[in-house]
Amino acid sequence: MSPAVPGPRRAPARGKGAFAATWWGQAWVAALEDSTLDAGRLSRGRTYARKGMVGPVTVAPGQVNAAVQGSRPRPYRSSVHLPVLTDLQWDTLLDTIAGRAGHLAALLDDEMPAELVDDARHAGVPLLPLPTELDPECSCPDWGYPCKHAAALCYAIAATIDADPFVLFALRGRGREEVFAQLRALRTAAQETPSPPVPADIPAAAAYARWAEEPPELPELPEPAARTTALPVVPPPGTGLASADLERLMADTTARAARLLAGDTADLHLTQHQDALRIAASNPGPEWFHHLIQNTGANPTAFARLTRAWRHGGPTGITVAEHPHTPDPKVMKATRAALDAALAEMTDSLTHLRTWRNRLTLTHLGIQLRLGPDARWYPYLQDDDGEWWPAAPADSDPVTALTAAWSQNGE
Repeated sequence: MSPAVPGPRRAPARGKGAFAATWWGQAWVAALEDSTLDAGRLSRGRTYARKGMVGPVTVAPGQVNAAVQGSRPRPYRSSVHLPVLTDLQWDTLLDTIAGRAGHLAALLDDEMPAELVDDARHAGVPLLPLPTELDPECSCPDWGYPCKHAAALCYAIAATIDADPFVLFALRGRGREEVFAQLRALRTAAQETPSPPVPADIPAAAAYARWAEEPPELPELPEPAARTTALPVVPPPGTGLASADLERLMADTTARAARLLAGDTADLHLTQHQDALRIAASNPGPEWFHHLIQNTGANPTAFARLTRAWRHGGPTGITVAEHPHTPDPKVMKATRAALDAALAEMTDSLTHLRTWRNRLTLTHLGIQLRLGPDARWYPYLQDDDGEWWPAAPADSDPVTALTAAWSQNGE
């Protein structure tokens, strides 16, 4: 993969003017400033960036990194993470670019057309960062999100994004050369694909009208099989396969196909890791559970914890368990106020809610709520070893989720 920035380059120092001149560079800065309510750390970050305290910047898929000089002699390691696009999202984005000649022409001139960003967004592909997607990280002891060093990095990289919009593409997972190579492949494939034969002497309006009046009859979908047919032959010896295991997998495949036909696509695009957890969550028995752990190389305790996360939330439950993110600070502030009011009615003792990214924690009670990407709250309980375990299904109401964890905890 060719990075958008060929190698580390020092971020330019800025005077008192704006950090970005182009609209897409300004959108980057706006995403940063909308991601937090901490104006003080942003102000100090701007000062650091203007003084040239951000070292050479490295852009890689999903992250931008740099050393940022702080008040101590040794600079801090700062980075800002951005989710990369999935292969399906990249296919959609490339089709969007190829669909309009103006998009490609602008990109060849190192311009980011606003229409391209709008078209991609309408197709479900975020090219420019959303405030909730920027995830800062720094080796400094400041727990702010972002701290002043990560904020300085965000401001400093804006000038690079100004000059080369393909930095945004690289952050989303693919660099300039790879994008243009795939666009050329799309164009070549389109030229080589023969057009379907067009019936002669049938006006288009009449053809569409005829179809609207007499739509073609589609066959009825078959009912899913009640059980899976037994294997016609026994698996050869030495393969490590057993008839019962293969028949269980066939039954699982049949059930998934039936759900797909019914329109349920929740588990359509799963990684091997996620699919192993899905199977484990279906209670296949201790032998299968052991084999799933063994063959995936997973830690048994972590695998059991994620299996419970799947039972309570499916693929989204796994995401919540494994990947903290930084949500809208206003949402977290409003939720904290609602929980404080609920806790005042639930207990006479003093309670303290600690906020970290998408997590609200009652440390002394061992209760935690995590905000998922589906805007639902996932309750967790802490065990005697300090590990957090999913405790109940998620709920859009944080007070309901808190009550579920509270009752599970015996409070």
